[in-house]
Amino acid sequence: MTELPDTVAASERIAAHLRESILSGEIAPGQWIRQEEVAARLGASRLPVREALRMLEAEGLTEHAANKGSRVPLLDMREVDIVYRMRERLEPLALTESLPQLSDDQIAHMERVQARIEADGKLTEFLVLDREFHLTSYAACPSERLVSTISGLWNSTQHHRRAFMLLSGPDRRWVVNSEHRLLLDAVHRRDPVDGERFLSGHIRRTRIELAQHPEVFAAPSS
Repeated sequence: MTELPDTVAASERIAAHLRESILSGEIAPGQWIRQEEVAARLGASRLPVREALRMLEAEGLTEHAANKGSRVPLLDMREVDIVYRMRERLEPLALTESLPQLSDDQIAHMERVQARIEADGKLTEFLVLDREFHLTSYAACPSERLVSTISGLWNSTQHHRRAFMLLSGPDRRWVVNSEHRLLLDAVHRRDPVDGERFLSGHIRRTRIELAQHPEVFAAPSS
């Protein structure tokens, strides 16, 4: 049975609200999302809430447990390490596939985003802009499945990226900026070899540094 347009619109609105709450850290990893509470808070029935949670599960932002409901996934150190190893392999592939079709406007957008990253030291802003910077570089990749998979991997480790950046502090931001600038240079030259090398090294460094901070993987206090 086809869903009514109003139900679809409500599901998308609820999904957008929950997505923002999860990515911002307002809803923490391991926290259960109660359908009835969301429905009451957003003035909706449970049907669009249920569909919104299915949408978020497909994006890697929630997981469903039988007889319990949905919650934000809580990954341990080993699981996060595997996700970053997947990113090390998949993102350079997406970049090399994207580079030949990446438009001058998209590259200029990356430049503007990086300039904003360098000008603004706020963590929340950085997390949003860093994501935009990288996903823009994959925007011309012809494989929607590849880009969707990468987006899901980013979603699943958002909490750990936030916790790590809080620990490392603004003084370490220069490392990220330097790596971004190297990557931008390769993108301008449309050099897939340097692009792969700089990007995989960028992701690998974060993975190695994360492993040195086990406190990042502790369950958030309730």
